[in-house]
Amino acid sequence: MASHVAGAKKVFDLIREEEKRQKEVLEMIPSENYASANVMRATGSVLTNKYSEGYPHKRYYQGNSVADKVEDYAQELVKKLFDVPHVNVQPYSGSPANAAVYLALMEPFKDKVMGLTLSFGGHLTHGSPVSFSGKYFPVVSYPVGEDGYLDYDAIEKMAVKEKPKLIICGFTAYSRIIDFKRFGEIADKAGAYLLADISHITGLVVAGVHPSPVPYVHIIMTTTHKTLRGPRGAMLMVTEKGIKKDPELAEKIDKAVFPGLQGGPHDNTTAAIAVALEEASTPAFKKYGAQIVKNSKALAKQLIKNGFDLVSGGTDNHLILIDLQNKNVNGAAAALALEVAGIVTNKNAVPKDPMPPFYPSGIRLGTPALTTRGMKEKDMVKVANWIKEVVLEVSGQQMPRDKEQRSEFWKKFRKEVVKNKKLLAIAKEIKVFAGKFPVPGIQ
Repeated sequence: MASHVAGAKKVFDLIREEEKRQKEVLEMIPSENYASANVMRATGSVLTNKYSEGYPHKRYYQGNSVADKVEDYAQELVKKLFDVPHVNVQPYSGSPANAAVYLALMEPFKDKVMGLTLSFGGHLTHGSPVSFSGKYFPVVSYPVGEDGYLDYDAIEKMAVKEKPKLIICGFTAYSRIIDFKRFGEIADKAGAYLLADISHITGLVVAGVHPSPVPYVHIIMTTTHKTLRGPRGAMLMVTEKGIKKDPELAEKIDKAVFPGLQGGPHDNTTAAIAVALEEASTPAFKKYGAQIVKNSKALAKQLIKNGFDLVSGGTDNHLILIDLQNKNVNGAAAALALEVAGIVTNKNAVPKDPMPPFYPSGIRLGTPALTTRGMKEKDMVKVANWIKEVVLEVSGQQMPRDKEQRSEFWKKFRKEVVKNKKLLAIAKEIKVFAGKFPVPGIQ
């Protein structure tokens, strides 16, 4: 018994350590956010204890009368909020949810999938050769244009020629508005199913600051954290257009999720999704979504003023992709230096990146979490200036092209950067600054 107590103490000490970290830094990874106390309360509820294989009122286990009500309610909220006729709230996360779409619609090694190239802002599950999506299905990848924007004419030409079974739109590192209507026309012309992966921008769609894909696509996949501020889960929606194309589409999706890929759903996550959807249905959430974009644009403006090269020249949404080649510093080195200084971003490939994925030339950052804490445009100016200071401090720390030299460089850099006095001084400034903005759910 004593060993169990000791183990629990260690875990909860680490959780408190993470709470401290989250309060003291500027969380700018665009796929991360702060869930509310109620979302976390539902996630940690007694629903964790229940098995609910199947779907509401058609379970394989007894004792699901409450779990059925929870899932029914979550479905009702999604249908109302997004105006869709069908939703599955059981996927464990975004990648399995996308895998369910493949399983529902595609024949392996035969049917083509068409998605944005990973290095240009697509996702692993959109056809990357290292993912199941690229290993089991022929892939046609489309890039962005020289200006960093989607070239819809080129995408249409490719789709009509290649005739993919599935086209995916919605991305992980694209900072501009997605023309879902145009994608819908392209898919119709090619005879393809159209999947909108809106995991990053769901909160913006709900807030009305990004166009909705609902009228133009057949299937929508979204994670439930990121800009939606829910737990780590996912949802698959089928639209009226999707049902018109295939009356059995909703049933195919449900069967692909369960029993195709998963066992019982995580009922505690389903409950937390419902809480997040309730919160997203309020006027306050619409203001939040609008502020995300205002903050992102203000941040981009100041970064450009500070001499940074932004892919596509700016942003229309929650994220910014910075190409650091003109700053003579590698993205991995810059991301680590920023973390030492209290600014949490992620290294990221940029279009036509000459460097390998683990040591890319860019960083990706965004404003959802900072906006959740209550920061506004004037605060983004301060943040952009801190970013400039950090990158200037490590400018010249360029990653060698040779693999062995790169390994030695990285080992030395990691050892030295954590001791950098300038970066540690900035971290102290940021700790004071961040302390002015409370983190939801953390005392």
